Amino acid sequence: MIADASLSEIARRDIEIRAWAYLPAETAATPPATPTHGPLAGLQFGVKDVINVRSMPTQHGAALSAVEPARFDAACVAMLRAAGANPVGKTVTAEFAVTAPGPTRNPWNLAHTPGGSSSGSAAAVAAGMVDFALGTQTGGSMIRPAAFNGVVGFKPSFGRVPRTGMQVLCDSLDTIGWFTRDVGLCRDIARIFFGEPTGVPTKLRVAVLASLEAGALETSAMDALKQAAEDLATHGAEVEWIEEGELITSALAVHQGVMGYELARGLFPILQAEPSALRPQTMAAIEHGLAVTADEYHALQQQRGELQQAWERRCESFDLILTPSAPGTAPAGHASTGSSIFNRTWSLLGWPSIHLPTSEHGDLPIGVQCVGHPLQDLLLLDIAAAIHPWIDRRSRRQP
Repeated sequence: MIADASLSEIARRDIEIRAWAYLPAETAATPPATPTHGPLAGLQFGVKDVINVRSMPTQHGAALSAVEPARFDAACVAMLRAAGANPVGKTVTAEFAVTAPGPTRNPWNLAHTPGGSSSGSAAAVAAGMVDFALGTQTGGSMIRPAAFNGVVGFKPSFGRVPRTGMQVLCDSLDTIGWFTRDVGLCRDIARIFFGEPTGVPTKLRVAVLASLEAGALETSAMDALKQAAEDLATHGAEVEWIEEGELITSALAVHQGVMGYELARGLFPILQAEPSALRPQTMAAIEHGLAVTADEYHALQQQRGELQQAWERRCESFDLILTPSAPGTAPAGHASTGSSIFNRTWSLLGWPSIHLPTSEHGDLPIGVQCVGHPLQDLLLLDIAAAIHPWIDRRSRRQP
């Protein structure tokens, strides 16, 4: 637990990392109406700046004019507040959670990207500023920054966390998740939304999917995947390497079309009302998505349903899919947030996934992604809690 770090202390730590889009002035802060009891009592959290927190502005990482504080919490924030946790501020997001990066730096190496679009949330947790932070994922905006910042990042099954009070751009993809420094707290947060965990199978069946059809893996990422598979086998899991080229390439193509169509129409009102607030990367994404027709979109959604069924049939004999979280460690520079190519299939399918940090390469962290079956979020978290000690080979150096 972070020991009630003051806002001034968080701000001091944030001078170089720049994880926060908004922190209230400590002298002007209204005492939060947060219970002093509950399963998350005493914990502090950050909220990605596309999700409302009452009395705080939601700026979406954009140069919007005249942004007023939100009157109400988003549903997920209200549920966490009722459980005793205190939202301390808004974390940096890529502009409207698309591709134009925010100012956040990677706490492990300031010259490298923290990923995106949930960059501030992942970096704030990695730097120990808060106990946990909320983020969102449409393509890879939870799992990729978790990997680049060396924290646990959990993306629930689609629809498991209410999105009321969030700026939804992609109605059939956007999912709220969270970052923590360990799986235990990740499970505690999940209980607020899902109920109680279910227990781990006595004989774990694991499919290892390198997903090379999606893109090239750096040596560090492949080594991390192989080592995790070996460690699981050593601890008695049934491990099988599988290849699913056509299912992967089809899923990536459908995800691109669905995301493009929905994102463009979700941003169209902002384009009409305040185009000067949008950066060139965001404008390009809107233009690309508007070129997808309604007929093409409905055909893509039909293909999506077929892919969901095909993937479920292929993976029904496994409890867990072990796969890369990212092509490698966090790339140098800040012009891009890195590739989400290894996350998009699971975002399209709506399956739960979690990043587990396992090791370091040079001065940057690396790990693996674990994917569960749809709506079996608690089972995935139970499995992750059981296996993380088996595959965790970190030096425990902190950023």
